[in-house]
Amino acid sequence: MSDYRDFVAALPIEQRRRLTEKSNRAGLLTLAVHVTAIGIVGWGILIGGFLTPLLVVLQGILLIFLFTALHECIHRTAFRSRWINDWVARICGFVLFLPTEWFRLFHFAHHRHTQDPDKDPELAHPKPLTLRQYIWHISGLPVWRQQIATLFRNAARRCNDDFVPPSARSKLAREARLMLAGYGCLVVASAIAGSGVLLLVWILPLLFGQPFLRLYLLAEHGRCPFVADMFENSRTTFTNAAMRRLAWNMPYHAEHHALPAAPFHRLPDLHQMVRDELRVTENGYLRFHRDYISHLDG
Repeated sequence: MSDYRDFVAALPIEQRRRLTEKSNRAGLLTLAVHVTAIGIVGWGILIGGFLTPLLVVLQGILLIFLFTALHECIHRTAFRSRWINDWVARICGFVLFLPTEWFRLFHFAHHRHTQDPDKDPELAHPKPLTLRQYIWHISGLPVWRQQIATLFRNAARRCNDDFVPPSARSKLAREARLMLAGYGCLVVASAIAGSGVLLLVWILPLLFGQPFLRLYLLAEHGRCPFVADMFENSRTTFTNAAMRRLAWNMPYHAEHHALPAAPFHRLPDLHQMVRDELRVTENGYLRFHRDYISHLDG
């Protein structure tokens, strides 16, 4: 088996060009399906009925997985046009209470130092090692606390994250202040209108949806070796077509880390090329979590 760097270096120029070719059409179609589903389910919640609790959870899953759209957009691979990537990223970040420019710096540091305990910012908060830590992690409450704290810290120009250069702090402060101002306007408008629509179709669903994103994300690198080879430190999870579409093909995660310039719609092709090189894979998220829980203490 080869190191991922050997594979990338051996790619012929034409093949690399094809694998990294971006498409507005593919991105807009996937985004349209995702947003349409959010709109339909949101309308169902407002209509009400005995299915409302189920629809709230479904809406939460659809909303929280805008994170995978945001992820593609910060790589600027979701669309060919840079401005579409940037605006979709900002909108998704606003919906998810996740400052886009801060997350871009965070995520690129993760790519540079994947599974390096000293430098990967995703490892600043260790993966759960006990059942209690696992339940707390999956609840999503820690990430909400971290994201809200990040927003206010950035707005106050008190960001001291290692992966944020001093030259970027003004930009991050402006971004956070605009986001907080936007949330404030929505709160005031909702109060004046006496409407709980945003609570029903946005805030409450997000709270129910976050645990599903935590379950999904834990499989990307959880219990993977602390090594530099992307074929070994990242996990590809084999799943159904609906899950792959919802997550913008990010279950092909080792492939994404091996060639981050490959847009989401090219990852299935990349997978066919590297499938025999992958060191860490799993047949489904349920099997991953069964195995993960079996290794927990307490």
